[in-house]
Amino acid sequence: MKLIDGKQVAAQVIEECKQEIAQLKEQGIAPGLAVVLVGDDPASKVYVGSKVRKCAELGLHSEKIELPADATHEEVLAVVERLNADEKIHGILVQSPPPPQIDEDAIVRAIDPAKDVDGFHPVNVAKLALEDATGFVPCTPAGCMRLLKEAGIETSGAEAVVIGRSMIVGKPMALLLMGKDSNATVTVAHSRTKDLAEVCRRADIVVAAIGRPNFVTADMVKDGATVIDVGINRVEDASAPRGYRIVGDVDFDAVSPKCAAITPVPGGVGPMTIAMLISNTIKAAKLAQ
Repeated sequence: MKLIDGKQVAAQVIEECKQEIAQLKEQGIAPGLAVVLVGDDPASKVYVGSKVRKCAELGLHSEKIELPADATHEEVLAVVERLNADEKIHGILVQSPPPPQIDEDAIVRAIDPAKDVDGFHPVNVAKLALEDATGFVPCTPAGCMRLLKEAGIETSGAEAVVIGRSMIVGKPMALLLMGKDSNATVTVAHSRTKDLAEVCRRADIVVAAIGRPNFVTADMVKDGATVIDVGINRVEDASAPRGYRIVGDVDFDAVSPKCAAITPVPGGVGPMTIAMLISNTIKAAKLAQ
């Protein structure tokens, strides 16, 4: 069993980003990322903090805009419009999920597609489906594809099952796997899939992105499969330092002995997401020129 080390691959992506940033700075271009946080959700604050720190580390121009939990939809929209017009900002990220009074879909649609480094704007979704390289691919699926590549996993002709159909991971992941650079045969499974275990057992590659702890069990995975675990779930554990453990969507201890390769949680897909966000921001800065 090969453990696919997300930290190591993310460090490689970040090193590539450093070189690209240095080249852009020689041309007088400083890639800029703005992160908008509405409210005081603790997990969101941690994510935003890590993104801002990584930008500072790499010498990116970054801006963090924090709005109170009772900010109106119009106030968030006004911030997005200001950032759209700011030439120093090449990427805009509005941390999800926002408070209930904010229409998240409308905010996503308000972001200039050329600055939508999350890859959620309808224009970028269409470009992904059309395999148009000028679009932005959502960071988590892009990170999963890079992990498969670096681990030497053959996708061409492989049967892949993606568990989950969200716009953030499941659907873009399926599009990437079936695209002309990957050539996998893809099944998207979800809560209504009949005989899910049997569907998953056919797969050479399983991508679990369903948001349920330890959902994928050993009987759902065939011998020699590659498993990419996108899940990040908190499970109560009185013996853990914080009273909880972070686990994936895959029962790692039971599944890993059957796998040719598998990502751990934490330390697998997670570190890739921020690395691909930085990569998308650099791409946006280049396209802006």
